Amino acid sequence: MILIGQYDSPFVRRVGIALALHGIAFEHHPWSAFGDADKIRRYNPLTRVPTLVLDNGEVLIESHMILDYLDSLVPVEKRMFPVAEPDRRAALKIAAMAMVLGEKIVSLFYEKRLQEEALELWAERCRRQIESALAMLEADRVTRITIYWFGDRIGHADVAVAVVLRFLGEVHPGLVSLADFPALHAHAARMEALPVFRAISQPFTAPG
Repeated sequence: MILIGQYDSPFVRRVGIALALHGIAFEHHPWSAFGDADKIRRYNPLTRVPTLVLDNGEVLIESHMILDYLDSLVPVEKRMFPVAEPDRRAALKIAAMAMVLGEKIVSLFYEKRLQEEALELWAERCRRQIESALAMLEADRVTRITIYWFGDRIGHADVAVAVVLRFLGEVHPGLVSLADFPALHAHAARMEALPVFRAISQPFTAPG
């Protein structure tokens, strides 16, 4: 398999971490959706990342679809989304909230970068959406007594939240304080201390 995309993207990073945790061998092509668009277009006409090229040449796009496929490759007990309800639905919700939060972080970044003066009303709306999403995630995390979100094994929800929190801090430093979300802060710190998180990592670099 070939994973295309840079690890400063939380969408790419969550896939790289899942591949490593599942013990699935892969090549990593750290291509930028901007600087390497022509290379990516050969596999994905939308030139978006992550893009996963399977050994048979089939191409998967969109991180959730990719993770769903990766889970299908391992025994049920090793899947990173819970299999039984209601935990499966709850984990999907947490992971989806984290990824939509990531999209909002990206949207605010480009609004500020492309506009000489970012529209203050829009920027404030984005900030409130980000804070509201964090508050929802915080409220859910404080109800969990296990080290990981849904038990004693790391799952996709754990990874999604951790990678997007780091992304938020690097892309918009000072926008929000994680001290206001202590359960999330502690969760992210535990995840980022894991060897796989340290190995699958790249500081954010703004597109040129």
